Order: sequence, then C-alpha cells, then structure tokens
Amino acid sequence: MRAKHLKTALLATTIIGLGQWSSAALAQNAAATDLYKRGLAATCANCHGTDGKGVVDGGMPLINGLSSEQMLAQLKAFKSGAREGTIMPQLAKGYTDEQLETIANQLGKK
Repeated sequence: MRAKHLKTALLATTIIGLGQWSSAALAQNAAATDLYKRGLAATCANCHGTDGKGVVDGGMPLINGLSSEQMLAQLKAFKSGAREGTIMPQLAKGYTDEQLETIANQLGKK
C-alpha cells in the first residue's frame, strides 16, 4: 500500500515540477520576444528619435503621431517602391513583412 502512495506522490511532484519549469520557460520566452520587438523598433531611433518622437526641425519626419496601421502602410509602401525616399526604401526592403508589422505595432499609436 505504501508503494502505491509513494508512486502517487512521486508522480504528483513530477507534474508540479514540470509545471513550474514550463512556466519559467514561458516567462523567459516572453521576455526574449519583447526584447526582440523593442530591438526592431529601436533601429528607427537612429533617424526618428526615441519612440519616433524625433527632434523638432531636425530634418526627419516625426513618426510618433502615426497609428500602427498608418505606419505599416508607409513602411510597406517604401518596401514595394510605391513611396520614394532616400534611405527608407533600402531599409524597409531589409525587413520581412512580419518585422515591419512588429515595428509598426511597437511605435504606432494603438
């Protein structure tokens, strides 16, 4: 009878341990995903300033007033060649559509 209780206790401990391990792994994965998203959006800061706020009269468009949808439309237009620019078409072509969507979601107004 004791062996049955021991086996049940061991099984329960294993299940609880796996649950805690997977929760920690999910938290780490979420943190890494968030860091990746913020890193993609941070590449825009070189020209457009932190969070797209830019510098007034700095010569670069202030993009912090755009919605996520507006920003994504502009990024896709640069990528496809529908919108001309000096550096943006080249930069936009270096990103996947998913990455452009991530950037727009990070920087655009919700």
